[in-house]
Amino acid sequence: MQPGSLDVVGIGNAIVDVLTHADEAFLSEQSLEKGSMTLIDTARAEALYAAMGPAVESSGGSAANTMAGLASLGASGGFIGKVRDDQLGGIFRHDITTGGTLYRVAPATEGAPTARCLIFVTPDAQRTMATYLGTSVTFGPDDLDLELVGAGKVLYLEGYLWDAPPAKQAFLKAAETARGAGAKIALSLSDAFCVDRHRESFRELVDGHVDILFANETEILSLYEAKDFDTAAAAVRGHCEIAALTRSEKGSLILADGQAHEVAAMSLGPLVDSTGAGDAYAAGFLYGYSKNLDLAACGRYGSLAAGEVITHMGPRPERSLAELARETFG
Repeated sequence: MQPGSLDVVGIGNAIVDVLTHADEAFLSEQSLEKGSMTLIDTARAEALYAAMGPAVESSGGSAANTMAGLASLGASGGFIGKVRDDQLGGIFRHDITTGGTLYRVAPATEGAPTARCLIFVTPDAQRTMATYLGTSVTFGPDDLDLELVGAGKVLYLEGYLWDAPPAKQAFLKAAETARGAGAKIALSLSDAFCVDRHRESFRELVDGHVDILFANETEILSLYEAKDFDTAAAAVRGHCEIAALTRSEKGSLILADGQAHEVAAMSLGPLVDSTGAGDAYAAGFLYGYSKNLDLAACGRYGSLAAGEVITHMGPRPERSLAELARETFG
């Protein structure tokens, strides 16, 4: 594959989401902090699954969700992430490839099972996640498809990779390979609790390796230990080429070259489930970026993709985002 032959290549945890509705009493009973992502072990995963109500399974993982959104918009892309040769691994592979993303990582034949994320959606559409990383935690440099890494115009990485040392090594090796092929490096901070765990190294990463940073309001506040959004936005200026900061119903703020672009959120229906909204925004933004659109237009594509994904359960689009974009933007 030639450098630049794909719009975006993503690397992240290959996870199958298990989504259910829950009330706040359930979260309290299970000692789950509302709106957070908690890493859990095998025993906890089994106990929580047994306590869940009726659930919907769908392939997930932050970067994988973004790649699915890009494919729905018509972009070309590839994904690298590790699954096991089990039922959930088969579901993940089927979903991402039939959606239009190139995925050619061979499944692991031994060790822990495929990762899964138990997601509890409260009546206000907030999601609380308990993640069992399974075999994805063993992802390391030897699992990289360096030919695929070098084929993207943009390499998109999820912050969750920073939790496991082997994945961190793969992250840095992939970034070096992509940079050598002339690609831009994009990073999603993924979760405020993830930022809390790795604040100093994330700051170094943003300074030294990242061209495009995606963060929601709580994540950017955590990164710079700021008391308000304006202070955090001022702090990130100059540390990367572009910072795309999302603020839920307040839309997003895009900072680049001393300029600031405010982009409104798009309401496409009732708010049902906020799972994957940030992933979808990144998909829309990177679609526009890969097509050389101006940054405000990139943000509008991000708002469109996020606006669609929050109208239903699950982190991936149910409508063709390409058709939706044609209807909306012409």
